[in-house]
Amino acid sequence: MKLNRLLCILTLLALLNACGFHLQSKPDYPLEMERVRLEIQLPFSQFARRLETHLEQNGVNVVTSLEGAAVLEVPLNATRKEIQSIGDNARVREFQVRHTVQFRLLGPDGTELIPLQTFEQSRVYSFNEQDILAAEREDEFLRNDLADSLARMVVRRLGTYGR
Repeated sequence: MKLNRLLCILTLLALLNACGFHLQSKPDYPLEMERVRLEIQLPFSQFARRLETHLEQNGVNVVTSLEGAAVLEVPLNATRKEIQSIGDNARVREFQVRHTVQFRLLGPDGTELIPLQTFEQSRVYSFNEQDILAAEREDEFLRNDLADSLARMVVRRLGTYGR
């Protein structure tokens, strides 16, 4: 019985290895990114907090002084809510939350290491006027999820610098 279980586990591991699966490792950031200063629109937003957290979790030292630090500029950090669909009673049935971020990375000497790039994500949710509090909680949850997802995308992109 134990031999069968061991054989199954080894077979599964061999299949995972053969298909190219591997755990995501921390990115290898260049020396220019050892210290990074964030210049971000809405510095106390959920996106700004999540971006700083993800950078620090990946070994980047986020600093406030400009001396010898690369600069991660985020000139656009905007969230908007749009009507997605209207029901037959002329009331809103679905909303779309859209979050757009633009960023670029400048070296300590001011040279552009990563040119201005734009990431955007959106989510749609149903609106029930009978349960407004739940709709507001869902809107807040989706905004936080979008901020976290975009922060991860920016950190992954920064990790591909120089490759």
